[in-house]
Amino acid sequence: MRSRGGLQLRPRPRQQSLILAAVVGVLLLAAAQLSEAKLSRSYYASTCPNVEALVRGVVTQKLQETFNAAPGTLRLFFHDCFVRGCDASVLISGPGDEHSAGADTTLSPDALDLITRAKAAVEARCANTVSCADILAIATRDVVSQAGGPLYPVELGRLDGKVGTKAVVKHSLPGPANNLDQLNKLFATNGLTQTDMIALSGGHTIGVTHCDKFVRRLYAFKGAKPQYSPPMNLAFLRQMRGTCPLNYSPTTVAMLDAATPLRFDNGYYQTLQQQKGLLSSDQVLFADRRSRSTVNYFAANQTAFFDAFVAAMAKLGRIGVKTSSDGEIRRVCTKVN
Repeated sequence: MRSRGGLQLRPRPRQQSLILAAVVGVLLLAAAQLSEAKLSRSYYASTCPNVEALVRGVVTQKLQETFNAAPGTLRLFFHDCFVRGCDASVLISGPGDEHSAGADTTLSPDALDLITRAKAAVEARCANTVSCADILAIATRDVVSQAGGPLYPVELGRLDGKVGTKAVVKHSLPGPANNLDQLNKLFATNGLTQTDMIALSGGHTIGVTHCDKFVRRLYAFKGAKPQYSPPMNLAFLRQMRGTCPLNYSPTTVAMLDAATPLRFDNGYYQTLQQQKGLLSSDQVLFADRRSRSTVNYFAANQTAFFDAFVAAMAKLGRIGVKTSSDGEIRRVCTKVN
């Protein structure tokens, strides 16, 4: 530092902390930009130009067999990206793997089969070239579009992670009883805004959930009158009690969007307006005034929902992208090389 009057000027401790924080922030931003720069829509243009067509063909065939693969694959991608980043670690099978813990225990077998088939189809044409993480990202886009949702470009160039552990699953994923503050905090740790969170929640326009995820909303009441938060439509409440009685089977499921469960649209937000959201973490988006206006906007404008969903999916797909030092291209998606 320069001196004044023969005395050396040193930054005070607080100044040093601020300078250090600024430097760290710049380095983290640079790292994030470098990570994102590795992704490109034309990443496989010269090495596997037909990769998207190959995956799309498998998706089409699988959806003809069972629609369950559509919501299952979308959920698989979300769970993968929120746990250790978008590195296909959710696909690793073995002792202590990710899908042996928490919410990952109910990941769709049909979705896992779809990715296995897609990987085999791609490997037959482009061996050791396309990562499982990228195949999952492409397949997710395709199940959404083939279910009636938007067809959007996918950034590619991810590597597959070398580690999959159940230890980090529980605290990495949103819970069915989360309130708005809890949801916003979790999504913010992954660089996603409240609007991103509400748009991604719209993925619940297709798919099902098990009774144990919402049964407490049906029966856990206090006082002479039902006291539940967030509110539930009473006719819908009685209907769901018929679906999930107190002695419900662990395999019993209910549609997350009872109006249009087989079509990717903005019907999910309309069910929230009608207080027919099954999960507390869904209905709270309408119950809480801080998020209600966005729900109303998406309920009235499907194009706006689709645009927000596409933007949020792009950000989701950039989370935790692996580099050459901590990633690989798996030959088989269920195990590391």
